[in-house]
Amino acid sequence: MAAGAASFIVNSAPILTALLALVFLKERFTVWGWIGTVISFGGIALIASGQPGGLTFGAGTTFVLGAAICTAVYFVLQKPLVAKYGAMPCAAYTMLIGALLLSPWLPEAAMTLGSASATTIGAVVALAVFPAALGYPTWTYALGYFGAARASNFLYLIAPVATALAFLLTGEAPNAQTLVGGALSIAGVVIVNTRGRN
Repeated sequence: MAAGAASFIVNSAPILTALLALVFLKERFTVWGWIGTVISFGGIALIASGQPGGLTFGAGTTFVLGAAICTAVYFVLQKPLVAKYGAMPCAAYTMLIGALLLSPWLPEAAMTLGSASATTIGAVVALAVFPAALGYPTWTYALGYFGAARASNFLYLIAPVATALAFLLTGEAPNAQTLVGGALSIAGVVIVNTRGRN
């Protein structure tokens, strides 16, 4: 499957989360909330269609869709736990369970890391600090504060932020299609969080 198609499917997670939250958590979106979500998703579609391979679906589509569904289910299941136990314990348990599930590959990872370059080790440390140690607790807090449907809508900001970081860190200039798609994604999130609340 093409990269654009994969990113498009993965970014269906906020819509799936909103639908599951509607059914299981009784969360509600206004009409403006749904309009903002559709605008953001349209922006993601525009960005994804400009990536290598565009929106060409093929082998692996089912697995990527399964990952998006699992993400949505995880968000909805986590919401009541955050309300009961708090953001930090829930984030800690998420990372602990993830580490336990990955532990069979720990010996091989340790051997590989022993011969890794300083750049690779730096990347591993950065991944441990930013997406894990900082990302999971802040996400879990947002989930408890905003609710699953609204919090997941913020995930549409990943593509524009990643584009901005790529430009700042590597000098990779986005094309016009990516800029328009990013603007739509941001506009949709703004609509959801200003007009889309009950």
